Amino acid sequence: MTLQPTPAAKKRILSGAKPTADSLHLGNYIGAVRNWVDMQAEYDAVFFIPDLHAITVDFDPSELAKRTRIVAAQYIAAGIDPDKSIFFVQSHVPEHAQLAWALNCITGFGEASRMTQFKDKTQKSGADTATLGLFAYPTLMAADILLYRTDLVPVGEDQRQHLELTRNLAQRFNTKFGDTFTVPEATILKESAKIYDLQNPSAKMSKTGESPNGAIQLLEDPKIAAKRIKSAVTDAGTEIRFDPEEKPGVSNLLTIYSSLTGKPVADLEAEYEGKMYGHLKVDLAEVVVDFVTPLRNRTNELMADPAELDRLLALGAERAREIASVTMAQVYERMGFLPSHSLAGVR
Repeated sequence: MTLQPTPAAKKRILSGAKPTADSLHLGNYIGAVRNWVDMQAEYDAVFFIPDLHAITVDFDPSELAKRTRIVAAQYIAAGIDPDKSIFFVQSHVPEHAQLAWALNCITGFGEASRMTQFKDKTQKSGADTATLGLFAYPTLMAADILLYRTDLVPVGEDQRQHLELTRNLAQRFNTKFGDTFTVPEATILKESAKIYDLQNPSAKMSKTGESPNGAIQLLEDPKIAAKRIKSAVTDAGTEIRFDPEEKPGVSNLLTIYSSLTGKPVADLEAEYEGKMYGHLKVDLAEVVVDFVTPLRNRTNELMADPAELDRLLALGAERAREIASVTMAQVYERMGFLPSHSLAGVR
């Protein structure tokens, strides 16, 4: 009998998206969510809604829970499978805050002060108006990652410095208190298409763009999405070709078209050779409507049954805590905390 090789353990990957808007936009889906969905087959995936991060800046308490459910529902509607992945809300797992405090206490003040994102976010209003939570944001992010012994973290350029701090803290803790944390690596899973504002194709599509017509909101009426595609800014000339420097508007539309259909941009260029911008816009509007309609309908189904959505998130939190509680117990033991005992256990 030939022995079969033991399957290699999947690497663990972690990512999250803050609940700071009433709807994700098309750039969120193409740039991030689609990657999350693909990760589920290849990795041991942990995805979460970082609501603790959402309160590091000014927020509306009456909106937070609603937006947390909306973001969760959209990710599930887009293909995140709570059976395949650990999917939960950050505040449902108290170990995130517990580990963040422990990491705060081994992070130098000067080290935290050098985080450029804090400087960027306080540039207009000044550091005096910022909260301690915003200042300590990178150590909470480090806790999110280290709590699950994460191997790989997909990060953009704006988060690379934070991941480097995470790696430093993991190594520092392991050296000072004993081998506890996996030192995570940054990863770029695949080239993610960047989607730009439909009215200003020099800026990324954003929920805070100059004009609401610049973004496709996934939960808006699909007719509005179609209208925004048809009114998108294009470029001088009439040739439909991919040229981000000379034709940023048309290039953006081609990127969206390719991302949603899987057709290579070169094939689209050939398909629309000799045609006008209007032909491309009309066809792309139909593609976008065909994409957003079922996602919107599924999101609305989930939001119509909040008890079931909350049940799925609670199950995800239970699975997350199975890992997080073990990590936290080891952290407390190695840092020298007195073990906790129930009253029944000390009688």
